[in-house]
Amino acid sequence: MLLRNTYTVARPAFISLRTASTLSAGFPKVAERLPTKYGGVYTVTLIPGDGIGQEITESVKEIFESVNAPIEWEQYDVSGMSSSGEALFKQAMESLKRNKVGLKGILFTPISKSGHISWNVAMRQQLDIYASVVLCKSLPGVPTRHSDVDFALIRENTEGEYSGLEHQSYPGVVESLKVSTRAKAERISRFAFDFALRNGRKKVTCLGDGLFLNTFRRVAEEYKSSGIESNDMIVDNTSMQLVSKPKQFDVMVMPNLYGAIVSNIGAALVGGPGVVPGCNVGRDYALFEPGCRHVAKDIMGQDRANPAAMILSATMMLRHLGLDHIANNIASATFQVLNAGRVKTADMGGSSTTSEFTAAVIKNLE
Repeated sequence: MLLRNTYTVARPAFISLRTASTLSAGFPKVAERLPTKYGGVYTVTLIPGDGIGQEITESVKEIFESVNAPIEWEQYDVSGMSSSGEALFKQAMESLKRNKVGLKGILFTPISKSGHISWNVAMRQQLDIYASVVLCKSLPGVPTRHSDVDFALIRENTEGEYSGLEHQSYPGVVESLKVSTRAKAERISRFAFDFALRNGRKKVTCLGDGLFLNTFRRVAEEYKSSGIESNDMIVDNTSMQLVSKPKQFDVMVMPNLYGAIVSNIGAALVGGPGVVPGCNVGRDYALFEPGCRHVAKDIMGQDRANPAAMILSATMMLRHLGLDHIANNIASATFQVLNAGRVKTADMGGSSTTSEFTAAVIKNLE
């Protein structure tokens, strides 16, 4: 095992468990076998994203090339900077539907433009990749105010305030609908409890209200006999508790908007968005991206970005494809760099470049 504390994400009962040996490893596999090409090469959709996306995905490509990972990329340079790239977005979606697995940076959404479609949200809704999984865990080489932080964020990805149902009912008056259904609240609640069971977690905390909370409480009753504790908390109190007493949290499940808030707090607790990997999964598709959704436009093109979150997200993808030995190798090399503390990008208090961090990871590969 590369780390003492390891994780596997809940997967359907009909799929056998794979042992996890890397941070944030293991997640539901798709129901059908992923497409391969001759020689056992997997075809993966790559969407670098906006901001630092090109730089950190380039790090992944360099590392994969160093270990001869059997991955062939179908790259689509989709951008969220405007809604004029719809044709390219549709091509990327067709690629994802064909390949069933993708690696993605974050796409920018101009919040000041009314009616602008978020490609990030569109992907999650169209593919029904309903569960966002982000693991926030302290790393020895990344000192923060709180040590031994270790909790998992399970976020419902497809409804809530990000449903995209908005209109101007009167000049100067905009109405936005928050959609919440019992079926999807139950699905994500069960995912969270199954995640806890399969990963030796002890408690699931719900950050919801109304239908979402009532559905969670009903599902929690079904899991009482398994020994998993449950409780609930309003999001404003949760925010305060996270920054003052984060060790009380284990698994947290929440609707979409609350997940956006809490994932940012969680990342800040363990060293920032540069060290938090993530994945978005559904029954048929899996899309891997950094757990904290920042494009970092302010450092774009400066070779200053921390690629660790994207590299670790890519190792999760490798494990999803059954390439555990390669995932272990890359994850181990990345953790060695992070924990040694000699090669640190600006977000970790250092002055190393993206290229230098990538080179250090490659140097540590077996």
